[in-house]
Amino acid sequence: MLNHLKSIVEDTDTVYGKTFAWVIQGLILLSLITFSVSTLPNLADQTKSLLWKIEAITVIIFTIEYISRVVVAGQKLKFIFSFYGIIDLLAILPFYLALGVDLRSVRAFRLLRMLRILKLIRYSKAMRRFHRAFIIAKEELILFFFVTVILLYLSAVGIYYFEGSAQPEQFKSVFHSLWWSVATLATVGYGDIFPITAGGRIFTFFVLMVGLGIVAVPTGLIASALSQARSEETEE
Repeated sequence: MLNHLKSIVEDTDTVYGKTFAWVIQGLILLSLITFSVSTLPNLADQTKSLLWKIEAITVIIFTIEYISRVVVAGQKLKFIFSFYGIIDLLAILPFYLALGVDLRSVRAFRLLRMLRILKLIRYSKAMRRFHRAFIIAKEELILFFFVTVILLYLSAVGIYYFEGSAQPEQFKSVFHSLWWSVATLATVGYGDIFPITAGGRIFTFFVLMVGLGIVAVPTGLIASALSQARSEETEE
């Protein structure tokens, strides 16, 4: 009985297993659509009731699926704390606990299982290559992250001193200035907060130049690591 259940839940080579997998993927898409529809304003009560019923049915099915996967898992704790195990649990837990936090959108990650259903092995290799690349560039990325945090803070302090007295409402404190710092260093430039003093504008120019590097550096690191990961894969 357990082996039969395992063949349905985990084996996509069998008819039952493939059918089960496609049904689950279809329900995930349905739940994402109903979640998106539920965010629309001024929905009729009947529509809200229908959406809730669909959600309740899908959650019950997802719960049965989750329990089944835990039961058939060879290493149950390893599955529970795996990426898919955590995603599966987060997708159903708030419904039962009424946490007030809607995590239905995380079900989108479950669509990654479609790669396995479709036998897209090359994409699995690509994902492993990305994982290998992040391992290769891990130390550089961690260092870059801490440097970026320091630069965010220093730019917030700098613009506060330049613009605090000229625009006390926009730059009330260093904490208020952090939003400008993030938008400027990320080169987004929303324009909701901007300097008006000469010193503030000159300072912003230098921050923007640094921001261009902040965008480019991790891209270069990951690209180089991906190239190295591909070379290692070819050698193997």
